[in-house]
Amino acid sequence: MLRECHARGLCAIDGGGSFAANLNLKRARSLSWLRLGLALGTVVVRAAPPDEWSAAVALYDGRHYSAARDIFQRVASSRPDDPEVNFYLGRLALWFDEEAAALRHLESAVAAAPGDARLQNALGDAYALAARNAPLLAKYSWAKKCLAAYDRAVALEPANPAFRWSRVAYYQLAPRLVGGGMAKAHAEALEMGRLEPMSGRIASATLLLAEDKPEDAFALFEEVLRDVPDDFLALYHVGRCAALSGEHLEKGLASLQRCLELTPPPGDGKPTRASIHYRMGNIHEKGGDRAAADREYALAKAAHSDFRPEKMALKN
Repeated sequence: MLRECHARGLCAIDGGGSFAANLNLKRARSLSWLRLGLALGTVVVRAAPPDEWSAAVALYDGRHYSAARDIFQRVASSRPDDPEVNFYLGRLALWFDEEAAALRHLESAVAAAPGDARLQNALGDAYALAARNAPLLAKYSWAKKCLAAYDRAVALEPANPAFRWSRVAYYQLAPRLVGGGMAKAHAEALEMGRLEPMSGRIASATLLLAEDKPEDAFALFEEVLRDVPDDFLALYHVGRCAALSGEHLEKGLASLQRCLELTPPPGDGKPTRASIHYRMGNIHEKGGDRAAADREYALAKAAHSDFRPEKMALKN
């Protein structure tokens, strides 16, 4: 459902990569962008065994998802109803596109802690994955459940822009029949900008790219770079704009090369070194240099063994 530049972007959430495929309850579009769901929030670490739990969370935060899942599954054997355990296992199931497991873990988590916005948002992602996989007529009911979960997350934490990302993607790609619309997406992006300026810029740029307005998207980040030339996110998103639009490829490549010399910002849903290499690969590919593109894609995979580019298009 996410169409990379075209409509692309979550997010990724989208965060770093390439999730493209337009939401299409009509057939062509698919709620795949929401696969990532890109808003995890602060983790509450609870009891036993602390060494194993901490190791699992550290692996997850380091994006070593396969290894993290092995430990979380062991923890779940003694804590099957713990919403934190089910949250992580649900997010990991989403990463690997395991619909049944994602629904099972995240519905259990929300039943145990319905007032947790992270859980509601993640459950919305699971419903999005179900919508993507469902037969045509069933997509509508799953999509409505998806938006309802996102709405609950925003209602619970209205000042948290992370949860508004999911609604931006949904509004952008869903048909009007199930609550979509670009006007709503732009309004949500503006609200995100009020809460956190850079998130608002990234969301607005994603929508502008979807509307084939790359110059307007570039301008959002060039404005930042005039004052702060080494702003990592602004540099990265100039590169992303180039990778998705095919415009200003040299500028985009130079911006991403500078990002490799800087430290990526911490936090879930932020660009990583894998994201940088992947977007550099996109630029080389658009420029016709397939060998250089393949080298960058290999570096992306080396930086993140569980890297899946379709999981990062929303924000990255």
